[in-house]
Amino acid sequence: MPDDADTYDYIVTGAGSAGCVLAARLTESGRHRVLLLEAGGKDTNPWIHIPMGYAKTFVDPKVNWKFESEPEKELNNRTMYQPRGKVLGGTSSINGMIYMRGNAADYDQWRQLGNEGWDYESVLPYFRKAEDNQRGADPYHGAGGPLRVSDQPYEWEMAKALLEACQQAGIPYNPDFNGARQEGCGYYQTTTRDKRRWSTAAAYLKMARKRPNLVIQTHAHATRVLLEGTRAVGVEFQTPRGVQTARAGREVIVSGGAYGSPQLLQLSGIGPAQHLTDLGIPVVLDLPGVGSNLQDHFNTYCTYRISRNLSLNALQYSLPHRLKAGAQYVLFRTGPMTGNGMYVGALVRSDPRLERPDLQFNISVWSTIDRTAKGIISHPFPGISISPVHLAPEGRGTVRLRSRDALAPPEIRFNFLKSENDMRVMVAGVRIARSIARQHALPKLIVQETAPGSAIYTDDDIAADVRARGVSNLHPVGTCGMGRGPMAVVDPRLRVHGIAGLRVVDASVMPVIVAGNTNAPTIMIAEKASDMIQEDAQVAA
Repeated sequence: MPDDADTYDYIVTGAGSAGCVLAARLTESGRHRVLLLEAGGKDTNPWIHIPMGYAKTFVDPKVNWKFESEPEKELNNRTMYQPRGKVLGGTSSINGMIYMRGNAADYDQWRQLGNEGWDYESVLPYFRKAEDNQRGADPYHGAGGPLRVSDQPYEWEMAKALLEACQQAGIPYNPDFNGARQEGCGYYQTTTRDKRRWSTAAAYLKMARKRPNLVIQTHAHATRVLLEGTRAVGVEFQTPRGVQTARAGREVIVSGGAYGSPQLLQLSGIGPAQHLTDLGIPVVLDLPGVGSNLQDHFNTYCTYRISRNLSLNALQYSLPHRLKAGAQYVLFRTGPMTGNGMYVGALVRSDPRLERPDLQFNISVWSTIDRTAKGIISHPFPGISISPVHLAPEGRGTVRLRSRDALAPPEIRFNFLKSENDMRVMVAGVRIARSIARQHALPKLIVQETAPGSAIYTDDDIAADVRARGVSNLHPVGTCGMGRGPMAVVDPRLRVHGIAGLRVVDASVMPVIVAGNTNAPTIMIAEKASDMIQEDAQVAA
């Protein structure tokens, strides 16, 4: 535990997907002393490490911030539940573990927006550096890195039938979504090792925490970046012992994620001047992009009742099935608890004229009534889900402070479905999902479409159902966007514009959301950032 006003070379606020990477990489050489602050606790909860356990951590306030958005006008004024990790490993300790990098063109687009060094050719080495892929190394994948990436451990008959149905619907088979091409259908790989979750805490901190030059403090909620003029010199943080401070000789690195990072900057007087003034926060730097440009994927669910007990639903409604699955996992590391339930995916274009996929289908061997702050509640019968996810949303939202209280949750607004195109893609996604369900690999298995249901048929009907049931896909990014324009927060080396000694390194720096899950790209960002930070330190020396 650091003493008040201890000095470190680097202070990292947030031990999540990016923060754990930074803490490990910056301490490797032994030259730098690093303080890693985490508002949550240690990752000792056993449900974190069991892959199917994320259904438990999804609503556990001990490891989950359980944020809620503001009411969304285009979604019948519903709020969007936002589970985010409050534990070592951050959201990588409670997420669905799908390993997906996005499309190569996403990163080329970042470069085209003026972010030198972020094109696909430049970031691919960092994806490979992080990775220890079960399949071994090749031009697209790495072996021997900290992050274990594994094939699905459990073969479900239903998953095989669903993959066959995708191909019958005209979606070509793709053995590797992160390889030469993204489009197609196939099995997901996951961030697991030996049939256990492999979060960034497990991948990066397990060995690094033994280093004498790394201090990890849990239950330490960063409340303010300490500034001398326009230079960051330390961090104030709340602990069970009260408010403490620590100083940074080189840099403060903010890694609180798409919600936590803009919140901390705004609390420190860096952000939209009028918003800060309205709350009585002295303005250090008017930086309007802080908390703007919030982006997230949007999805809905097509669910089906099936005729045979080939789904995971029984783990919730059947005690014998739970006991059997638990015994299989504890005694033999086999059975349904070894996986995440989302075995099959598909990347397609909603319109064949598009250059790259704009829809991702998460195809699950379970079906749910609810996936909100109430929990993940399965149907009381065997079921499956085909979930269309819009990968290129046009909507942009905001993250703002509710008050000057640093411990209060942020105010989150997505502005989902503001554009006609966003709704068009979702309607197309539902129709493609239904096309998959109609293929001859499935009719003997599918009994009924439980949602949206056969009464929902026209485009207007589907649109109304999307507004009533569609949800955030839990991939928030962009709120401290990288770039050089007036709304940019950080430059291409992730340094905050106008503030010396301060960087942001996490998903919030993405200028445009990637076409796929965001955990692997966040880890890549931190790998690349750690190199840039150390290069800049050498130049300064």
